[in-house]
Amino acid sequence: MALTRRQLFGLSGGVVSGVGLAACGVALTAPGGSTGAVLASRVPLPEPFEVDLPQPDILRPRNGKASVTVRRKGIEILPGRTTEIVGYDGTFPGPTIEATKGEPLALTVNNSHSGRIVNHLHGGVVPPEHDGYPTDFVEPGSSRVYRYPLEQRGATLWYHDHAMDLTGPNVYAGMAGAFLLRDPAEEDLGLPERELTLVLTDRSFGEDAELEYPVTEGVIEYRYHAGMLGDVMLVNGAPWPRTDVDAARYRLRILNACNARRLELALEGEDSKDADLTQIGTDLGVLTAPHRRRSITLAPAERADVVVDFGTSSVGSTLTLVNRLDDGAMGQVMRFDVARRAKDDSRVPDRLSTIERIDPDSVVTTRDFRLSLGTSQDSSGQRRAGTLPRDVGRQRPPLRAGGRPRQAAPGHGRAVALHDRRPPPGPRAPRRLPGRAGRLAGVEGHDRCRALLPRRGARPHRGLPRALCPPLPQPRARGPDDDGRLLRGVNLRSF
Repeated sequence: MALTRRQLFGLSGGVVSGVGLAACGVALTAPGGSTGAVLASRVPLPEPFEVDLPQPDILRPRNGKASVTVRRKGIEILPGRTTEIVGYDGTFPGPTIEATKGEPLALTVNNSHSGRIVNHLHGGVVPPEHDGYPTDFVEPGSSRVYRYPLEQRGATLWYHDHAMDLTGPNVYAGMAGAFLLRDPAEEDLGLPERELTLVLTDRSFGEDAELEYPVTEGVIEYRYHAGMLGDVMLVNGAPWPRTDVDAARYRLRILNACNARRLELALEGEDSKDADLTQIGTDLGVLTAPHRRRSITLAPAERADVVVDFGTSSVGSTLTLVNRLDDGAMGQVMRFDVARRAKDDSRVPDRLSTIERIDPDSVVTTRDFRLSLGTSQDSSGQRRAGTLPRDVGRQRPPLRAGGRPRQAAPGHGRAVALHDRRPPPGPRAPRRLPGRAGRLAGVEGHDRCRALLPRRGARPHRGLPRALCPPLPQPRARGPDDDGRLLRGVNLRSF
């Protein structure tokens, strides 16, 4: 059953799980550690690699100011079909904002659609009043100026809606975009100037190519309580795209903006051999040193900064970016076609940055956080994750965050430095840290999003996660015109 457009974009908030937080669900129903379940599209889907990769518009501040407007617009996602989205400046994804470290930004967000919104700079170190608290609504027809100091390390961030009970459907409808914080200090590293930002999402489509999410009688269907997995892989809003590249090094800034799908990304050549992925950065900036990898695992909301040398491939060859946590169509992401030779003076130096090491002995307070589904307290009075006191974040850093959740749990909090609880590996034995999707011991870096895998834990050294696994929003919609009725369908085109 479909809702009106007004109901969708004004009242749809409480009916879907939030991006990057869907792991608070009930069970693993999908391969590869993803939570949630697949919703099949009801429209013919294109074959992979028939659509060119689009690049979002670039938005650069002028005199420290920039502005975006959230509005509804019909765009082409599936070839020859129109899909209605709600996005920043009416695009999906929104424009890529490029800012510079040390140059404060005043970002004006205008709300030109019928629902409440809140803007959040994911990964940003910002004052609390500008962090996009879920109930700091920007009402329809109004605007809000968000002030970002941008004194942190250069990194691949992203911005998205963060409204209470509306985050999931608002992001699903298109309210998300990349935010590149550039650090002038990186200019001396000689990294590639050829650069592609890749925003990865999965979506499902109805009979008229509308975005679709399952709700029955106003309630999320039980099998989707842990999030929804689409059956169309989108890169920058295009299904399974392809793009021409020079036979040269490229810097790829990759964002997993899926609702619940984990990705293990690898580059496969025509001979089925993997190409090297040289990871140079994570969520909050470049690593101390580059690390060559065959694949990179990203939880929802997580980012990776990667250099790929297409110069090792012959002109006319192709390399396919694949997702090894899925098979079939969802095991494909996009294709790179090596089109021409080109001069390339770029390099990847052995040393990228210096990161201050944090001494575990300096921790003055230790707290244990157990990740599990439940109410605010169990029979012993122990608090469950996601129901922490509001003032905990003002206390000194904790040492441990762990527990044994039944499914992967992406954590969204402040910057942390992960410490392996086991003895460090030898130089020939890199391995994954416990509780961290895709991190290798011996490579230093800071992260904001972490995936705690079942029956494992991690030890953050800096900052307290604001919500390791917040509870799912209630399936009741609240909005400026809420009359108390439950939503009776989610069909994004009909909203």
